Amino acid sequence: MQKQHPIYSELQKRILVLDGAMGTMLQRYNFTEENYRGERFKDYQYSVKGNNDLLSLTQPKAIAEVHAKYLEAGADIIETNTFSGTTIAMADYHMEDLVYELNYESAKIARQVCDEFTAKNPEKPRFVAGSIGPTNRTASLSPDVNDAGFRAVTFDELRTAYKQQAEALLDGGSDLLLVETIFDTLNAKAALFAIDEIQEERNIEIPIMVSGTITDASGRTLSGQTAEAFLISVSHLNLLSVGFNCALGAEQLTPYLETLAKNSDFNISAYPNAGLPNAFGQYDESPEFMAEQIREYAEKGLINIIGGCCGTTPPHIKAIADLVKDYEPRKIKVLK
Repeated sequence: MQKQHPIYSELQKRILVLDGAMGTMLQRYNFTEENYRGERFKDYQYSVKGNNDLLSLTQPKAIAEVHAKYLEAGADIIETNTFSGTTIAMADYHMEDLVYELNYESAKIARQVCDEFTAKNPEKPRFVAGSIGPTNRTASLSPDVNDAGFRAVTFDELRTAYKQQAEALLDGGSDLLLVETIFDTLNAKAALFAIDEIQEERNIEIPIMVSGTITDASGRTLSGQTAEAFLISVSHLNLLSVGFNCALGAEQLTPYLETLAKNSDFNISAYPNAGLPNAFGQYDESPEFMAEQIREYAEKGLINIIGGCCGTTPPHIKAIADLVKDYEPRKIKVLK
């Protein structure tokens, strides 16, 4: 029998803190097209500026620096820099052939930084979450308004792409896999199917975090599911956690977390944005203000894992970590 991963026992002791936004931090470096390319891709025929996942190969020190800043702020779980690390998303840059390497190297960077911090304080082990984003295509909806039956991607294409990404993330040293920012549950099901295949093939148990995104005030995902329907759709696997991230600020996310907490016997995760974007697409909530919004989660016993999404920085994560250390994690009720 495989020994259970240490993250399970840590979750019983305290609320674990996830890191904040990678993109927000990378923007501060003001990387140019040349920086993105590095020496290796200096003659590449397509523009690659904006391909943040590529920076794991061309600017690994910057990626490691961002990870270290979040760990210094108190994060227990670090996400790999692989949000767009599938052949489907990398097709935008004609870089499908790099997918395995991008994921493997990203996981390796995160693993190394986490191990350094764990070595300094073994009482607070740090974990690597392999980040699996939603891709830029949807299996449930047609991108063509004139053809409702058209699909830009099939379930099988998604499954194959996710499997390649997940294998590389595990090979590079990820402790767990995070299927995140889910706006189409069918895409997520393809990812979960692929991960389950890997569990069977490798005879391992992979801790899996699943995080959906509620896209507007209607309380539904982009493909039309309520929080409860989303939960039911992904509950067939033995998940480490289920939760929501992105799209909304902490306050707006509260009722949907309450739904999950009431209806699930999984750990619950949340990593909201730093409020809603302003007219310029910027996020205005200060670390202190955001932490105060999150206090409600902790007081109501809604969460086991908490972090930040768009607009959040190490000071946001520090404020959240300082807050939640005084609260007990949500107690998991076994549902009858």
